[in-house]
Amino acid sequence: MLTLKLITEDTERVIKGLEKKHFDGAKAAIEEVIATDKKRRQAQTELDQNLSQAKKLAAEIGLLMKQGKRDEAEEVKAKVATLKETSKNLEQQKEEAENELTRLLCQIPNIPYDNVPEGTCAEDNWVVKSNLKECVEGKDTVGNWDANPIVESARLPHWELAKKYNLIDFDLGVKITGAGFPVYRGKGARLQRALINFFLDEARAAGYEEIMPPTVVNAASGYGTGQLPDKEGQMYHCEVDDLYLIPTAEVPVTNIYRDVIIDEKDLPIKNCAYTQCFRREAGSYGKDVRGLNRLHEFSKIEIVRIDTPEHSQESHREMLAHVESLLQKLELPYRILRLCGGDQSFTSAICYDFEVWSEAQKRWLEVSSVSNFDTYQANRLKCRIRRSADKKTELAHTLNGSALALPRIVAAILENNQTESGIRVPKVLVPYMGCEVID
Repeated sequence: MLTLKLITEDTERVIKGLEKKHFDGAKAAIEEVIATDKKRRQAQTELDQNLSQAKKLAAEIGLLMKQGKRDEAEEVKAKVATLKETSKNLEQQKEEAENELTRLLCQIPNIPYDNVPEGTCAEDNWVVKSNLKECVEGKDTVGNWDANPIVESARLPHWELAKKYNLIDFDLGVKITGAGFPVYRGKGARLQRALINFFLDEARAAGYEEIMPPTVVNAASGYGTGQLPDKEGQMYHCEVDDLYLIPTAEVPVTNIYRDVIIDEKDLPIKNCAYTQCFRREAGSYGKDVRGLNRLHEFSKIEIVRIDTPEHSQESHREMLAHVESLLQKLELPYRILRLCGGDQSFTSAICYDFEVWSEAQKRWLEVSSVSNFDTYQANRLKCRIRRSADKKTELAHTLNGSALALPRIVAAILENNQTESGIRVPKVLVPYMGCEVID
């Protein structure tokens, strides 16, 4: 969440940032935060004064008793009792203001960086790079993009190819669990494993430490990365134990650093993790969710970084280059989008999406989002840096990205690599698959 220091010292910039993100009632929300913080500070000031006065008066009581001035001592005792009762009420007021302040801050999204484009929806996102054509920032938006690949031969969608080559059984998944839980089998399962191992090997080669975290987390972890308290409806909740199935490895991996002070010399921290991910995706329906397009359970490799404020933008660029290299090695047509303010996530300061072309569906499929959260998550996590020079502490920056999410990568590989003799396996996956063609 945003820090009170930022809100109170740079109020206009915060309001403008929230307006750029198209957050309704930005000015009113910030004014309410400032007013509530004023109540909290006023209660704290009066409480401190009361406690100080009560302490002085308590010292007088003993002196008066020694001097035999019992009546005066009793009068002072009565004053102390009144002060204690007042202090009790002030403590309650302060606690109520603190709780209200936290509630208000949790409802306010992160503010975007200055280089985040203006815009209200996905059509306004900038196409900043592609392996299909040169792009001009600010000119090539999703709404006017004209470089979709054109293949004259007929293409089958991945769900038909999966059935043809016995790779994925969607009906069996419905039988066992329900829609959105496919069963991978044979070479389909092997392709999944090949991609997982390839992505993990690439992350390790890039200096990421592999983590194998739990796939269920407590509410504190969900709060730390911003999934809670507002996004319960998107997560599977184990009510008896009050645990949540993770929507992404970002949640458990980033929470490793909750309530931790990290020495500056140990940064940047670079972690990667393969996990199953679970998303309810309530209300999803239609052609956009057919096959592997949108699932309730899927595999994903996540990369996470913790860094200093002055180096986090360089870390972000390195993460973007890493994800792009994966798509290049998989030989897939891709484009990179810088999301506009209105299409950014609640917690990100800047976000880039990677999309691959689905030839059979004639549409772009998102396969990764790479975000810098600035101090927004770190403030919730209480993740701090200890500076080497003066030993002072400050909030860290957190970053994360998919590297990569498997379902739509699988869909793109099947659809873009289909031939008369089968599905051509990308060269980098042949050592993992043990074959060059899926037939």
